[in-house]
Amino acid sequence: MQQAYSPRLKTKYREEVVPKLMEQFGYTTIMQCPKLLKICINQGLGAATSDKKIVDNAIEELAMITGQRPVATKAKTSISNFKLRENMPIGVRLTLRDNRMFEFLDRLINIALPRVRDFRGVNDKSFDGRGNFTMGVTEQIIFPEIDIDKVNRIQGMDITFVTSANTDAEALALLTYIGLPYKQAPAPTNS
Repeated sequence: MQQAYSPRLKTKYREEVVPKLMEQFGYTTIMQCPKLLKICINQGLGAATSDKKIVDNAIEELAMITGQRPVATKAKTSISNFKLRENMPIGVRLTLRDNRMFEFLDRLINIALPRVRDFRGVNDKSFDGRGNFTMGVTEQIIFPEIDIDKVNRIQGMDITFVTSANTDAEALALLTYIGLPYKQAPAPTNS
């Protein structure tokens, strides 16, 4: 009988992270432990008002990075100063869950973030108060799936980690134990 595939971080969550969280926060059952529910990725493409191919390129690149096809987001209202019309595509978005989510997170932590220039860790101030964390990536070329020679335009993206945690402290502990590299506060000096 063949065993079902389980991503490395999913196994790590079950075997290492849950016991640490239960000990740290005094949970009585595994079901109280916060979980990573989904990862949402958004790309705003303001320049898409003048060139329609920008949205198509962003869809292809995000599909290569995540293994799932994103959806184009459309403008809700017309704004004449920005040459923007209603229902014009101006961005792409995508939601990852379960195995694809853990695979993407593994590649983000171990491959993409170390490729960022002058990377000193992720800022831990971007929690929303309800246990969700958002980080920005300034260049899509940090992902190894992207061929730098074929990139026409450097685009950034927002990556949101949605957790079942009730507080930011629980979410911070969850993401830290999973392996997201947060910046450490500088040690106080005696002067």
